[in-house]
Amino acid sequence: MSTASAPLEIGRVALTVNDIGRVGSFYKQALGLAELSNDGETLRLGAGNTTLLELRSDKAARRRSPKEAGLFHTAFLLPSRADLGAWLLHASDSQLPLEGASDHLVSEAIYLSDPEGNGIEIYIDRPRSAWKTQDGQIQMATNGLDLNNLAASAKAPFTQAPAGTVIGHVHLQAGSVPEAEAFYSGELGFAITTHYPGAAFYGSGGYHHHLATNTWNSRGAGPRNFPSTGLADLEILADSAPLAALRANLPTTLTDPWGTPITLSPKVV
Repeated sequence: MSTASAPLEIGRVALTVNDIGRVGSFYKQALGLAELSNDGETLRLGAGNTTLLELRSDKAARRRSPKEAGLFHTAFLLPSRADLGAWLLHASDSQLPLEGASDHLVSEAIYLSDPEGNGIEIYIDRPRSAWKTQDGQIQMATNGLDLNNLAASAKAPFTQAPAGTVIGHVHLQAGSVPEAEAFYSGELGFAITTHYPGAAFYGSGGYHHHLATNTWNSRGAGPRNFPSTGLADLEILADSAPLAALRANLPTTLTDPWGTPITLSPKVV
């Protein structure tokens, strides 16, 4: 359960939050993320020694509207199905308010939100050998998830996000799918792997998706108005060759069409 074989993948996600203490406690207690550093203004959380989430405090930032461009959800990919089953039992015991659970054919996913409305997905992938394609696109669906069967896969209580947990993908709200495709595929080089009505999915190295963009809540949205809560920076990790090509062809300060900052970083082997 890793995307590390892809030339491009997601690094860490940075969020601007009004209440860093409350939001930070949520991610530590609900997702089991470890506190890696904290100076009161910036809190870095992760699994093992890897930063996955960076919270940036701005008490005065405008609270982002759910109809704006920005984050739809950050998706945390766990190492095994047993880990997801254990997390589901932890969520039940903790009475976390879950918002959905889906079998996407390529993955099994559970959804919730943090205290400031930032969407979260917790998921595992099915083996790549089980993924199917049709007309050159990876087949995905939104079917019901057998939660009892998933919970039965747990082998030990969930106490913390296991080492090997990564940001598998980030799903974004956009004002226009074609404009999003032109940037994330045309400029950043992610392949378009499949479409849903009002959404496009993008992956690298054959992965079902590292990024997605939809207009389900945000059709026609204009540039983001900062300062606001929500997605503050999206880090993309790249192998040396694609990183050099991207840096040669893109501006040093990079944003998507709606103003979300994008950081390009080398993979650390």
